[in-house]
Amino acid sequence: MRSSYLFRRWSAVLVFGTAIACGCRPAKAQSDPGLEHVLDLMDKARESFRSAEASLVWDVYTSVVQETDTQKGKVSYRRQGNETQMALEFTDPSPKYVVFMGGKLQLFEPRLNRVTVYDAQKNQGEVESFLVLGFGGGGHVLEKSYDLKYLGTEKVAGVDAVKLGLVPKNPKVLNMFPNIVLWIDPVRGISVQQQFFQQGGDYRLSKYSDIQLNRKIPDSVFKLKTDGKTSFQSMSPHD
Repeated sequence: MRSSYLFRRWSAVLVFGTAIACGCRPAKAQSDPGLEHVLDLMDKARESFRSAEASLVWDVYTSVVQETDTQKGKVSYRRQGNETQMALEFTDPSPKYVVFMGGKLQLFEPRLNRVTVYDAQKNQGEVESFLVLGFGGGGHVLEKSYDLKYLGTEKVAGVDAVKLGLVPKNPKVLNMFPNIVLWIDPVRGISVQQQFFQQGGDYRLSKYSDIQLNRKIPDSVFKLKTDGKTSFQSMSPHD
């Protein structure tokens, strides 16, 4: 159960720290025409991307007990200058908030009235690329960090989505997530579903719906609603 707990509590924080801990192998050239087409679509989407909002369902499966924990909420992205900011708001079964901006990733747990902060300013570009996976981050840039494979098409939430298989080149990310699958809307060039597999059969399935692109998102979405009694703690890549 400890693995499931860590996945639920820290997958939004830990992975972004470990993902930047060491270098990646050189990218391999890709020649699959299906793959190239999808990456081109994602590159085109990046050119016009300003913001995105979507309803989000996280299904976290723990293989040892064969149980699935579901979290529901909303995710928001916006591009500010050269930076892409992200905000996650989980409302069910318990409130949690994650914000990435200014090179800092913050997890706010209202029931504990605690904010955990990971400072990623030295590696902001790498962290950001992981955060925006499938949402305005581009296509061919993925080749720097992943071995990619075109997996055909599959109907997801009414969309004839294109499936991409990603195998991380970074050994630490590979140890945490040996396989990632993205389902890409071929019309909009963005992700409608993602699955992150862990060692041992655990996984997180992220399902996006009601996706709205390029609408103005209020600044308040990217601000944690803390108070004078909120405690703050910092986390290093080695925690």
